[in-house]
Amino acid sequence: MSNQTRSTVKLVQVSLLIAIMVVMAMVPFLGYIPLTPTIRATTIHIPVIIGAILLGPRVGALLGFVFGLTSLITNTINGGVTAFVFTPFYQLGNTQGNFCSLIICFVPRILIGVVAGLLFQWIQKVDKTRIFACIAAGIGGSLTNTILVMGGIYLFFGKEYAAAKEIAFDTLLKVIGGVIAVNGVLEAIVAAAIATLVARPLIAVFRKKGMLL
Repeated sequence: MSNQTRSTVKLVQVSLLIAIMVVMAMVPFLGYIPLTPTIRATTIHIPVIIGAILLGPRVGALLGFVFGLTSLITNTINGGVTAFVFTPFYQLGNTQGNFCSLIICFVPRILIGVVAGLLFQWIQKVDKTRIFACIAAGIGGSLTNTILVMGGIYLFFGKEYAAAKEIAFDTLLKVIGGVIAVNGVLEAIVAAAIATLVARPLIAVFRKKGMLL
């Protein structure tokens, strides 16, 4: 396969993953699955992790940026009471998002792909089955998103977020810890399982056909 053909194949692969993410972001209950009236499990980060495993941390970072962009758009258009933490273009009463909203919206999502891609590359060197490499990439990428998003919310919008959630600020850290423990762990398990089931066989197929760079 020539370099031009390989580049075209990579572009198609990236475009397909982006299309999947856009669909997941726009279709209700697909990219964000409600577990309870106040808790949602994120699944839209899974294509980012799979892309990082298949195509490396740079592509993973690009896909993470797309994730952040879809989050910015959806929170701006269909914002809820806490949308201001993800977009500077949404206001709730006297509280409005700002530049820090963009940090929360983009930085953790970009780092999903970077962390997942690097973990996979490092671990696959000693894990020839790639099972543990995929699991580590899924868990690492998912927890990167959850911990950095919730940490950013506490750091930049702690009081405003607590007020929007109608909880005491003194209890916010415990609430965030609960979200990480419940949502974060669940999402990490799901991401690890799907990444292993999807990415691992795709690696074998793509390498056999010369479709991985």
